[in-house]
Amino acid sequence: MISPVTRLFHLSFALPCLILAALQPGLPALQAQTAPAADSLPSGPKPSDAPAEWKEFLGIYGTGKDAIIILERARKLYLSDEKNTRPPLLLGSDSSRKNSVDSIQLNDCFSIRRGDDRKTPYLLSCLNSSQPLPRTDAGSDPAHFYHVTPAVPVAELREKALKLSPPAESGPFRKPDLTELYTLNDMIHLDIRYATSDNFLSTPVYTQARAFLQLPASVALRNVLEKLAPLGYGLLIYDAYRPWYVTKIFWDATPKADRMFVADPQKGSKHNRGCAVDLTLYDLSTGQPVEMPGLYDEMSPRSFPNFPGGTSLQRWHRDLLRRAMESEGFTVNQDEWWHFDYKDWKKYPILNIPFEKIPLPQPIFDKHAAQ
Repeated sequence: MISPVTRLFHLSFALPCLILAALQPGLPALQAQTAPAADSLPSGPKPSDAPAEWKEFLGIYGTGKDAIIILERARKLYLSDEKNTRPPLLLGSDSSRKNSVDSIQLNDCFSIRRGDDRKTPYLLSCLNSSQPLPRTDAGSDPAHFYHVTPAVPVAELREKALKLSPPAESGPFRKPDLTELYTLNDMIHLDIRYATSDNFLSTPVYTQARAFLQLPASVALRNVLEKLAPLGYGLLIYDAYRPWYVTKIFWDATPKADRMFVADPQKGSKHNRGCAVDLTLYDLSTGQPVEMPGLYDEMSPRSFPNFPGGTSLQRWHRDLLRRAMESEGFTVNQDEWWHFDYKDWKKYPILNIPFEKIPLPQPIFDKHAAQ
């Protein structure tokens, strides 16, 4: 997914927050971080996790210039808005101010309360008590993400798209050398969202749950994994090579007013060239994905790779992934912490090879089993 509309948030919300945070003496480390050399992947010591009861309330409240971030850093809560950034005092130790599962008192001026539905949190301020700010990010519920209902069933869109051809391009280009990612290392796991209903169309688009990259990008990704594994992390792939006809399906399924969210098939995408990958980290000891400041394909300011919110541990995970990927020639998408483009993408053409036409890897011959 491509989300240019979120660049408006960069200008009106996220960037001011980053600048203001950097200027505050109490929050010296909230500024955007750059990737270090490959031999120094972790961005400082791994931080402790935030209390579970805080996490439900961390997020973005309000929209545009009125938006406020509630975040955690070093087991303290901070409030960041367009005007200033300051650490609100958590009054949980004060017996006269009791927190509960439905509310949390931040300081004498700010508190968070659940709405009448017992689901949506609201930020209340003594500065404007008549207009509480609702939480506007998706939280932990992907159901709140952007979704569309195709006017034409995806099966019909697929049938039409498969009869079309990608836009003509002038080369020369390298010969495609797509490599199936799971064959590189058994610590590469797949969660191909477009082969399931867990995506913005709420229906499978791929007919096979497979992931490919061009060979140089695949080798670079394997190198990334080999750097992360000693730290206890594997790679979980959400999407990689995407046939052009799928980009055409996305375009035709999306209402015209919302097409800023998807790639224009007349231009193609780096996914079509086999040089883009959507991924996250998972914990090798548990097999579970790690927490990031936002969720995959969320399309909110939480998706920005420099979003200052979330928890210290979530940001540490996000920065670790970025540092590892950038150390091997990938570049993070400015709107999506999970999307990385390989440096050689211009050297490959837009491809339209369906997964079904890519041969399955040959099984490795086990000489011991044959005896």
